[in-house]
Amino acid sequence: MMRKWTISWVVFCLVCTAMYAQKPDSTATEEEDYSQYENAGFADGSAKRFANPKILDLSPQRLISIGWDMQMPYSAQFSGMGSFAGDENWSAAESGTFGYTGGFRFGANIPVISKNSLVWQLGANYWDIQYRSNEAPIREGGSRMLDRLQENGLKTLGLNTTVYKPLNETQFLLFQGALDLNGDFSFSNFQSLQYTRWSGALVWGKRPNDRKQWGFGVARTYRVGELNYFPVVMYNWTAPSRKWGVEMLFPARAHVRRTFNARNLLLAGYELEGQTYRLNSLSNANNDYELRRGEARARVEYQRQLSGFVWLSAQAGWRYNWRFDVDRVQNGKDFFRGFFGDQRYAKLANLGNPLYFNIGVHLVSP
Repeated sequence: MMRKWTISWVVFCLVCTAMYAQKPDSTATEEEDYSQYENAGFADGSAKRFANPKILDLSPQRLISIGWDMQMPYSAQFSGMGSFAGDENWSAAESGTFGYTGGFRFGANIPVISKNSLVWQLGANYWDIQYRSNEAPIREGGSRMLDRLQENGLKTLGLNTTVYKPLNETQFLLFQGALDLNGDFSFSNFQSLQYTRWSGALVWGKRPNDRKQWGFGVARTYRVGELNYFPVVMYNWTAPSRKWGVEMLFPARAHVRRTFNARNLLLAGYELEGQTYRLNSLSNANNDYELRRGEARARVEYQRQLSGFVWLSAQAGWRYNWRFDVDRVQNGKDFFRGFFGDQRYAKLANLGNPLYFNIGVHLVSP
């Protein structure tokens, strides 16, 4: 079948070439009068136009991602555990070294509606963070935080959605929402859905041209490890030379982009990462404990097209520990501390700040 199709295509091209090469008919010497089209217009000229969600030369939008994240060794110190840090403790302070931290990451963002007047995507993600302590012996069922993290690790299962709604030719609204189930659970001993946490952001923005997009909004987020509310600034820009650019959703992330060509680009900047994780191995009927994991990652990321819509990414950077403390919550209901709250933690932690690496393969949007 393929052979017949190829032969037909070659014959078609040869016929078209022969027709193009023929001299015009000597009788058709009268030149067309183009003045008759002076008052012509588009049939849909009165149709409403909308701000395009895309900006020239932005890093490719990822539809499906598979990756691996790894941190180099670092030290860890934990305070004793009690109702609150500093009160009478029922477990001793501890310290050690994590020789390895990392694991598998998966993400997907699939377009549901993609029209000029509305873009709607649905997504899912899964992260598996494993810890390997250099401290020996590691006793199964031990009370140390080092033991619990090594035995159970931390997992994230999430659903997310993005809605882009243009208002006119230059203005738009952008909404992002997520539901995440985070904890030290396993699939054989699954965690209750009552510990699902939600986050979201709403941004109003403008797109004055094909190289610039900016906006302001507000976000409810766990990126710093616990519930917080932030103002949001979005700014995406490509230089007239199309060699440099900026991709920013502050304070969550910000990067400077260097485009070498259509298949190679480099990003340099930072991203905040984190969530709150229920510690099922530590909680009981009377006490619910959650680990507040938040970190800032300064990094460079190289992206390269492998073939078609398949791209490779490689990150290298420095992971700064923002927070890794344990909170006691009531009946699984989270609370807002913010930057100025005086609620005390049940366990405090101090982690070293190692180098980290991340590599991934992605199916990107056309």
